[in-house]
Amino acid sequence: MALRTPLYPLHERAGARFVEFVGWDMPLHYGSQIAEHNAVRQSSGVFDVSHMTVIEITGHDSEKFLGHVLANDIARADQVGKALYSTMLNDEGHILDDLILYRVSSGFLTVVNCATRQKDLDWLNMQAEHFDCLVCERPDLAVLAIQGPDAIRKVTSVVDGPRQDLIGGLGQFRGSSYDGWFIARTGYTGEQGLEVILPGDDALQLWMQLMDAGVFPAGLAARDTLRLEAGMNLYGNEMDETVSPLESNIASTVALDGRDFIGADALRSQMDTGVSRKLVGLVLKDRGVLRAHFKVSCDDQQVGLTTSGAFSPTLQCSIALARVTSTARECTVEIRGKQVAAEMVKPPFVRNGKQVYRVLH
Repeated sequence: MALRTPLYPLHERAGARFVEFVGWDMPLHYGSQIAEHNAVRQSSGVFDVSHMTVIEITGHDSEKFLGHVLANDIARADQVGKALYSTMLNDEGHILDDLILYRVSSGFLTVVNCATRQKDLDWLNMQAEHFDCLVCERPDLAVLAIQGPDAIRKVTSVVDGPRQDLIGGLGQFRGSSYDGWFIARTGYTGEQGLEVILPGDDALQLWMQLMDAGVFPAGLAARDTLRLEAGMNLYGNEMDETVSPLESNIASTVALDGRDFIGADALRSQMDTGVSRKLVGLVLKDRGVLRAHFKVSCDDQQVGLTTSGAFSPTLQCSIALARVTSTARECTVEIRGKQVAAEMVKPPFVRNGKQVYRVLH
């Protein structure tokens, strides 16, 4: 039987359609993916993402250890509460996983993808053998993501006074702990919102309070179209162990100057020789729906493949991310044997409910 989060009974009660996702029974939607997507763009929605892997890193050498395994510079998270987006790389400079790391009073807290859980834990524990630090998984904790222009107000309305004060004092991309909860101003939708790491029983109560406050339950399907509109990478699609951050539109998360981390030499070599592939956005100009692995062509020559694609409920057209070797404003995508016109753009497509993409060239 597949694994289930502590909130599974509440998803059943809400009429969720479940799907098996990397060994977990997860809600795909609760009746309408489009309605859930639009709720997050226009008001607020809550996702149960407790299938993801919460890891604590503590010990005297924890900062030195993270400087060794992360492509981004841990020194940028120089205060308790600061968050840092980074990748972990192998010796070839290819991406093992991406993550958000938070500096907390006891050390560091991070959440990694469930699809890479065992690989990540094995890798981190192997590297930690050379440092005075401890890598500890926290399967007892659940994770809720409440996102949308009304999300912070809705969460504030249902929590107690100290947590209201905590939320009111949070800056963007920062988090803070109180009484077993960790609350952060982060997300995966391109909207304002919060991600809350908390005990499973507390997550059940918070979910029910959010439902009573009018927050929409949202499933994996809406989460995927929201992150695609926001131009955010999905591990296994836009990045994996065959590509580097320089080929995945996240070069800003690489801090090379004066640093020696796993994969640094490979990235320096790639920068010296030049990056041959680039991750771009596509906006379909004609009718059709873009999906992953569609061929992209410029001047009748194939230049790459789409990595993710979907109909955008916000833009009312089909969009995609694609890794290409050549860029031009005009291109075509092969859909069911036909070449369909598209534009190459710079992602993200949508931020805070508004179109923000820019056409290349």
